[in-house]
Amino acid sequence: MGVRIVTDSSCDLPEDLVEQHRIEIVPLTIRFGHEELIDRKELSTAEFWDRVRNSDLLPETAAPSAGAFEEAFRRLVTEGADEIVCVNISSQLSATMQSAKVAAEAVSGECRVEVVDSRSVSMGLGNLCVAAARLADDGARTNAILADLADRRDRTRLFGTLDTLDFLRKGGRIGAAQHLLGSVLSIKPLIEIDGTVTEGGKVRTRSKALRVLAERVRDAGPLEALAVPHSQATDIDDFLAVLAEAVPGVDPLVCQLGPVVGTHGGPGVIGVTFQVVRSG
Repeated sequence: MGVRIVTDSSCDLPEDLVEQHRIEIVPLTIRFGHEELIDRKELSTAEFWDRVRNSDLLPETAAPSAGAFEEAFRRLVTEGADEIVCVNISSQLSATMQSAKVAAEAVSGECRVEVVDSRSVSMGLGNLCVAAARLADDGARTNAILADLADRRDRTRLFGTLDTLDFLRKGGRIGAAQHLLGSVLSIKPLIEIDGTVTEGGKVRTRSKALRVLAERVRDAGPLEALAVPHSQATDIDDFLAVLAEAVPGVDPLVCQLGPVVGTHGGPGVIGVTFQVVRSG
C-alpha cells in the first residue's frame, strides 16, 4: 500500500533516479516523417540525437494516449498502490496532461489518482517528481504530497539558451516568445519556461548567454535542486566553469535533454533549473 508517482518522458530524469524512487514514466512518441518511435523504449536519447544529426527530417512529438496512462495506473494498483500522483509537462505545451486526466477518471473507482500540472518541463518537471517520490518513500499521503508540489512548483525556475529557434518555431511551441523570430541571426535568445515559453533575454554572443544563465542562478539567492540539462552542447564544460565561479560550492545535476524536449529545442541547448528557497 502507498502512493506512487507517475510522470511522462519529457521529465529528462536520469535512469538511476527513476529506479531509485520507483517513478513510473509514461512515454511520448517521437516521429521522424512516417516513422513513430516510443520515447525511452524504442528510442534512446543517444539514438535520437544521432538521427537529428543525420536526418533531413525535423522530429515531431505526440502525447501519450489516455490508454497508455490508464495501463500504467492499473499496473501500479496491482503492485499495491492505493493512491497515485501524476505530475506532467505543462498543459500549455502538450496535450499529455489531458490524457492523464481521462485515464485518472477511468480508474477512479479503483484508486485515487491526482493529476498535477508542473507548469514546467525537463528537469523542472523531473525535480518535482523526485521530491514527490521522496515524500512517498517516507510514507506521506497524497494530500501532503500535493501541498508540497504546489509550493515547489511556485518556486521552480527554468531558463535556457538556444543555438537555433528553428526547432521551437517548427514545433509550434514558441508561445509568448514569438517576437524572437524577428531577431537578427547574431542574437542568441534566452527563454524561460513558466507554463509556456517566454523570452528570457537576448544577447549577441553564446558566451554572454552562458554568463547570463549563470547570473540567473546566482541572483536567485539560496536555492535547491539545481540541474543543468543540455542537448549535446559542445560548450557544456565552459558553462559549468562559469556556473561554478558564479555559485561556488553548488553541485548541479548535469543531464542530457531527451527526445521530447530535444525535438522542440534542437541541439546545443543549455538550461538551468532550480527551486528558490523561501526566506524565513
